[in-house]
Amino acid sequence: MNLSDREQRIQTICLLVLSTIATAAALYWLGPILIPFILALFLTLVLTPLVQVQTRVLRIPPSLAVVSTMALLSVVLMLIGGLVSSSLQELSANSAAYQEQISLTIERARDALPLERFGLPGAHHALDPLSAIPTKSIGQLLVATTNAILDLLSKGFIVMIFTFFLLAGAAGTQARDTGVRAEIELRVKGYLVTQTSISAGTGILVWLVLAYLGVDLALVFGMFTFLLNFIPSIGSVIAVLLPLPVVLVSPDITTTQAVLAIAVPGAIQLFIGNIIAPKVLGDALDLHPVAILLALMFWGALWGIVGMLLATPITAILKILMERFDLTEPLARMLSVSGQER
Repeated sequence: MNLSDREQRIQTICLLVLSTIATAAALYWLGPILIPFILALFLTLVLTPLVQVQTRVLRIPPSLAVVSTMALLSVVLMLIGGLVSSSLQELSANSAAYQEQISLTIERARDALPLERFGLPGAHHALDPLSAIPTKSIGQLLVATTNAILDLLSKGFIVMIFTFFLLAGAAGTQARDTGVRAEIELRVKGYLVTQTSISAGTGILVWLVLAYLGVDLALVFGMFTFLLNFIPSIGSVIAVLLPLPVVLVSPDITTTQAVLAIAVPGAIQLFIGNIIAPKVLGDALDLHPVAILLALMFWGALWGIVGMLLATPITAILKILMERFDLTEPLARMLSVSGQER
């Protein structure tokens, strides 16, 4: 390699780094616009098989199939909204019982800690401010949560509009795509449909276990388990620990029930995540675990929780695109499992 070729290669790499930084800044700035659209794109991939079943098996016209699919999606979102609303009302109704349980737990911890034996007289009074947590703060938390849910529902309306037009466009296209677009759609659709099924099964099992154990908001925790399972590795851990605060402050939960409420969902996550999911998913997206972890950090920094939910399929799409160009092909091999084995 002569000097001019080396300089040209260095310039290309520098331009690639600068363009990556500029693209990340643009993605962050345009997040309020891009997030609903990208969510609608992936939601369209998940709903497209449902439209195809109606058109090919039931012989329903494409336009009517799209309308019925959107109606089903609206019903599901309304049920989720009603579930969240009723859960917030339940939290508000039980806030006094939670307050009493918090005070009782702190009192027991203060009596159990032999702080005065270690030369710390009066140290047990350090826990007094915690026992004085006002019920008003719980109400403020509920108000903040309600505002966040209303904001999410408003974005969900925009997502549904995008989804409707994307589904209508996909249903009206009779020609079969080929090339890069077909590969991206095949891989991402297979991953999303399979991951949705696995996450739904996990969420239902967690809901049934928590409901059997008498944990408050069991259905809500099952729904969060479904959503968090789209975040590789980290999401399942958060889903297992999420019911812990409610379990600890519920006055009707025994110690055995509290242990089972964490242990059984953890065992379900381990079984499905380490045995079922690898066999069903396989290497559908051909992404290295380190690449997935870095993608979670990058997209999470840009778009928060939504970015973490979309990190894996977005990274898979970028890898497929980078495989098509000689300059970026080494980066695509770094992201893939098969490329690391070569």
